[in-house]
Amino acid sequence: MRNISSFLLWAAALIAIVACSDDDHFSSSPQYRLTFSTDTVKIDTVFSKVPSATKTFWVYNKSGEGIRCSSVRLAQGNQTGFRVNVDGAYLGASQGFQVPNVEIRNNDSIRVFVELTSPVNNMEAPQKLSDDLVFVLESGVEQRVCLSAWTWDAVMLNDLVVNGDTTIATSQPVVVYGGITVSENATLSIGEGTTLYFHENAGLNVYGKLLIEGSPEHNVVLRGDRIDRMFDYLPYDRVSGQWQGIHFYEPSYGNVLNYVDIHSAYNGVVCDSASVEKMKLELSNSVIHNCQGYGLLTTNAVVDVVNCQVSNTLHDCVAFRGGVGRLWHCTLAQFYPYDANRGAALRFGNVFEDKVYPLYQFDCINSIVTGYANDVVMGEADSTANYEFSFDHCLLRTPAIEDTIRIKDVIWEDPKDTVICGYKQFAKFDTDNFIYDFRLKKNAQAIGTANPDFALEYDRLGVRRDEEPDMGCYEFVGEENSESGEGSKE
Repeated sequence: MRNISSFLLWAAALIAIVACSDDDHFSSSPQYRLTFSTDTVKIDTVFSKVPSATKTFWVYNKSGEGIRCSSVRLAQGNQTGFRVNVDGAYLGASQGFQVPNVEIRNNDSIRVFVELTSPVNNMEAPQKLSDDLVFVLESGVEQRVCLSAWTWDAVMLNDLVVNGDTTIATSQPVVVYGGITVSENATLSIGEGTTLYFHENAGLNVYGKLLIEGSPEHNVVLRGDRIDRMFDYLPYDRVSGQWQGIHFYEPSYGNVLNYVDIHSAYNGVVCDSASVEKMKLELSNSVIHNCQGYGLLTTNAVVDVVNCQVSNTLHDCVAFRGGVGRLWHCTLAQFYPYDANRGAALRFGNVFEDKVYPLYQFDCINSIVTGYANDVVMGEADSTANYEFSFDHCLLRTPAIEDTIRIKDVIWEDPKDTVICGYKQFAKFDTDNFIYDFRLKKNAQAIGTANPDFALEYDRLGVRRDEEPDMGCYEFVGEENSESGEGSKE
């Protein structure tokens, strides 16, 4: 028995020695090469001086022999801003941005991590930046993996407080950390063609006045600051909840948003309770899209919404809690893709959480209100307070209501219509890639059915007048806005 045990121990030790010997053998022959999971590491567009997300790749040794790298180094040292970690070893300044003696045994692999904080390039347009990660084998053979990115100089704002009349107007991207606060009695104006990129917890908080004047050719865009991708097919810009949105607090009045693209926020626009004797917000020719909360939420305020699209929100696309609200030539489309427990497309009423807010007047004219559910229009009333509303020349996805006084010339969308109903009436509806175009198809029911008298009244706000106007917004502002993330330029 003892002899058998001794033999087994001896055999196991011999196997271990042989195995160790094989694993520890490193060849310097140039015929043995490494293989890589990619030949180019592409980092999506980043802002100068802002760290990128981390990319990784694998280095494999499938040669049949162990391979030792005498060094792994960045070809341009520290000139490009790339940072690399090779199998736990950082290519830092103390070692000349290289690591020596990297061993990769036969049939083994190591992982490499790459990040970038690019220097300022002093150019208006994004610039390509590249470097090579050079693997120098003991044989003298050099193998390279290209590191590539696009970098973009930006104006950086940190916890900006606007205490006096201020204008932001630039063709450069504006990156906002911490948020922007407009103090009471101050006015912030944002000029056409300006794009503000808000960091995750940043938003626009208005106690004074906000004036945003874009144009049909040059919208003002408010969005999140992630310009890389969650997946190859999905830029972060198409993911909701990337920033905090716009909040108009109680003392804020006289706000104007014209030709503005607001997307991928938590709440798009929130208006706090205010006096119903003064205009809180005029929102026109604009898009609010893909929000993780509400699109537009108003409480006891006077708000006009003209020629706008509000679409794809976790909570209600538009919710009026009391006050005075007017929707003219709007498309409200509730097709939020990330959660089946989505809110209504339109909610209006005079009560919320047992608190009464008189609805002095709510008018919905020449508008489309639709969504996935069979009923996306919700009215909520308390008999003790004002509850005045009207619908005129609208397409509504809700069961028909008999009310000839407050409801006129309404098309009741039939959920059983599988030909041109709900999302099928819109130009593009790509749920795989989260790309939407809410312009109407040629055979949509709402084409040529709006009341032209109302279009005439709102010409002053830039609504295009047709001989046979359509319901919904006439001109889609921010085409395929949820695809506006830059991503890689290659």
